[in-house]
Amino acid sequence: MKIGDFTLASGRRSRYYIDARLTTMSGAGQVLVGEVCHQAIEDAGWQPEYVGGMTLGADPIAYAIASHATRLGHTLDAFTVRKRPKGHGTGRQVEGGLPAGARAVVIEDSVTSGGSLLAALKVIEDHGAVVAGVLALVDRREGGTERLLEAGYDFRAVFNATDLL
Repeated sequence: MKIGDFTLASGRRSRYYIDARLTTMSGAGQVLVGEVCHQAIEDAGWQPEYVGGMTLGADPIAYAIASHATRLGHTLDAFTVRKRPKGHGTGRQVEGGLPAGARAVVIEDSVTSGGSLLAALKVIEDHGAVVAGVLALVDRREGGTERLLEAGYDFRAVFNATDLL
C-alpha cells in the first residue's frame, strides 16, 4: 500500500493506493492468494466451474485459485474478460473457454465504487455464464459492496481497507 494522493480507476481521489499486483503476481503471493481466495469460495458455497474477471487485476488471482483447486484435486478453470472485444481473430471479449451456462465466480483485486466489476459482470452474463458469486481480494469500503448487493450479487471480500491500513 502506498500513501499519497492518487486518482483511482473510479475517478475518485484517495490518500492511499492498494497495488494488489505486487502480491498477486509474486510466486509466494500466488500461493497465499490462491489458498485464501479458494477457501473464501468454499466458505461461500458457490461451487463454481470457472473463476475470472476483468483483465488485468483479476487475472493472477483467478489463475492462483485455479491452480490451488487443481492441487486439491478439484476442477476449476480460469477465464479473463477483455476491456473490449478483440479486434481480430475470433473477436471474443471473454477468453479461457468459459461456456454458456457455466457457474462462475467473478474476481476483482480491489473494489472501490464497483463500476469496473459491474461492467465485467454484464459481459460475463451477456456471454451466457451464470454468476454464482463475486469475490474481491480487497474491499476499499467506498460504496462498491452496496452497489453490488443492490444489483443482486452475492459479494464477499477477503480483506477490507481497514485490515490493511
